[in-house]
Amino acid sequence: MSMRSFTVSGLRAALAALAVLCAMPGTVAAAVIDVPAGSDLRAAVAAAAPGDILNLAPGDYPGNLVIDKPLTIQGPADRSARILGERTGRTLWVQAEDVVLRHLTVRHSGLSLPDMDAGIFLDKTATRAHVADNDIIDNSVGVYLWGARDALVERNRIVGNTGLRVNERGNGVTVWNAPGSKVLDNDISEGRDGIFSNNSRENVFSRNVFHKLRYAVHYMYTNDSEVSDNVSRGNEIGYAIMFSRRLVVRDNIAVDSAHQGLMLNATDDSVIDGNVIVRAEKCVFVYNANLNELADNHFQDCGIGVHYTGSEGNRIHGNAFVGNQNQVKYVGTRYLEWSQAGRGNYWSDLSAFDLDGDGIADTAYRPNGLIDQVVWRAPNARLLLNSPAVTIVRWAQSQFPAILPGGVIDSAPLMAIPATPTLKKFEALQ
Repeated sequence: MSMRSFTVSGLRAALAALAVLCAMPGTVAAAVIDVPAGSDLRAAVAAAAPGDILNLAPGDYPGNLVIDKPLTIQGPADRSARILGERTGRTLWVQAEDVVLRHLTVRHSGLSLPDMDAGIFLDKTATRAHVADNDIIDNSVGVYLWGARDALVERNRIVGNTGLRVNERGNGVTVWNAPGSKVLDNDISEGRDGIFSNNSRENVFSRNVFHKLRYAVHYMYTNDSEVSDNVSRGNEIGYAIMFSRRLVVRDNIAVDSAHQGLMLNATDDSVIDGNVIVRAEKCVFVYNANLNELADNHFQDCGIGVHYTGSEGNRIHGNAFVGNQNQVKYVGTRYLEWSQAGRGNYWSDLSAFDLDGDGIADTAYRPNGLIDQVVWRAPNARLLLNSPAVTIVRWAQSQFPAILPGGVIDSAPLMAIPATPTLKKFEALQ
């Protein structure tokens, strides 16, 4: 048999096999179904086959829709296909795997937090759901990931219900036990928390913008996850990281937080680096957080740079404390060394020389003295700050360091503010 005859016969056999395969159930190519404005989406979903694409025309569609098979529901790129809920329940309730929702406007869910009302609700069976490029507006929770594994929520504009008080509103995105899910590149505002994560793991929340919220990101019992490259503007707290382990909190920005830019509460074994926190009551509050690496962060123009209490074994170095009214508030008697391998932190109020030109100050930095300890324990003692007695105590501490109380010591202060990519990004945003 010639090579040519073998090739032709093989091709014929392959075409015959392909014809048989295409005739088998379940192998028909996905259909693109145009859905006119105002159509009954329940009927359209019921009539569609798994894998079909429902292409919605501009206009309004009734919501409170259950999606129970793998489908793509999409509108025009300008998001002019509007799915309107009934002000009860869930506007879109996804119960099947591999569902795609894109280029839609989703509005008017119910407003009951106990009932988990949401604009888009991804149920436990909604594995690999993809929610992208939508306007999700005036709902309780914007997108609720309730056990949905490996979901992707990206490039959406999520705006909460402004008629409710903040604590009555839902979150922009709520994540509960949704391993592997990601929330990326969204603009989230006017809710309670931007992203609230509870009892989950292996999540990534990155490149989101948060404004007009209580907390931008609120972590509870979420392990082995990442919060990175986000921007928080004008929220009560930027990033509240609580009761979680083995996290990466990196390259985030928080500006004009009413209380704390960054809060670490019972956060352990994590890396917190490259963040920029500017203008807050406290740049960072570290409470009962242990064995973490806090490095190369920038804390500027806060009432307190870092409030540090009840925490052990943290490695703190390479940070910049710039223009804070109080650089450090540490109420305790232990000595805490805040440098690592001969490299400490930058302190804007440090007056020191660097005679050998190695970028490290020739004297150690001690942010707090005995008077600070007294004032924090007895705030009324502020009345005596300008008294001769306080002046004598401060002079004595400067002359006899041995009488200083326990506290933070940076043995290798930096002479210049470290330049980081996130700091350059923050400066570009101003």
